[in-house]
Amino acid sequence: MFITGDDPVKGNLVASFNRPGGNLTGVTVFATAAMWSKRLELLRDLVPRAVSVAILINPQDPAGPDTADMTAAARALGMQLSFLTATTDAEIEAAFAVAVERRIEALLVSDRPFFTVRHKQIAAVEARYALPVVHGWREHVAAGGLMSYGSSLTDAWHQVGLYAGRILRGDKPADLPVVQPTRFDLVINLKTAKTLGLEVPPTLLARADEVIE
Repeated sequence: MFITGDDPVKGNLVASFNRPGGNLTGVTVFATAAMWSKRLELLRDLVPRAVSVAILINPQDPAGPDTADMTAAARALGMQLSFLTATTDAEIEAAFAVAVERRIEALLVSDRPFFTVRHKQIAAVEARYALPVVHGWREHVAAGGLMSYGSSLTDAWHQVGLYAGRILRGDKPADLPVVQPTRFDLVINLKTAKTLGLEVPPTLLARADEVIE
């Protein structure tokens, strides 16, 4: 059993999503280029004045987001996109400092594991630098981040448990399709928005799956 943020086919974990083959199956929360495009659209809706934006990535992650696709998506929305990097805790803080120095108006943070496990630290840093930030996971917003759009990690782990039970009862992993996310939640932290001086448009609030106040 696995849960992965990578493409399990390209990573040679399984032969295909529908017919894994072998002795592995599981759940993927892989973020496609379309997901990043959607996050950029939501950022534009929340901070329409933001033209200079950046994405924080880990350059040591071989399965990180496709920077060319993301640059093209930003350009289509009239945004100028740059990339900031971090591979350590200290570099996360430094990246935010660079963003402010370069007058970056909003930031997106990669949803890769390096950043996911540091959601509390990142929320604290973005509060100190008073920078609008969009995340991939609800956990960041619950910790004080501004907004997230993505699938549910809680649901993913629940599905892992369901599959584990089926395998223990005799089902073969090769016959269990890899589960891909079908629901994507928009979560907004209104308290953080007010602290940043942002007025969340009613149309965006109406689309939110969860509003944290």
